[in-house]
Amino acid sequence: MSTALDNTQRSPHQLLRALKAWLLGGKRGTSGIDDHDENERLAVVARLLPGSRERAAEILAKGAPYGLGLAGFRRHSVFLAEETVVFVFEGRGIEGLVRDLVNDPTRSAAFSIWAPLLDGTPVLAQEEFYWEAGKQQ
Repeated sequence: MSTALDNTQRSPHQLLRALKAWLLGGKRGTSGIDDHDENERLAVVARLLPGSRERAAEILAKGAPYGLGLAGFRRHSVFLAEETVVFVFEGRGIEGLVRDLVNDPTRSAAFSIWAPLLDGTPVLAQEEFYWEAGKQQ
């Protein structure tokens, strides 16, 4: 299963449209955990243009541009490397939560700040392995 979004699209509007298409494309399955109360995780991985890390750090220092709890997420973290940024979303029914976020014009407009920093189109990564102490595998 390919999780790459169409790399030919670049504008913020087109990036969001590609993400929506992927989420609405019927692809399901996150961690494979049967307990419906468990967090599911989804990551969005993006390559940064050379020299963009400092600006990315400035954007991240301001925090999320929308209410994470109100959006239904249980956890959200962002990992920043020299040329990569990874957004990890956690919650029940995570694909639906991310779809709702992307489909909301007010909240999704905040993503446009990232477009000038990205080299190509972000890629969605689904969890393939997860371990937690005290949980049966």
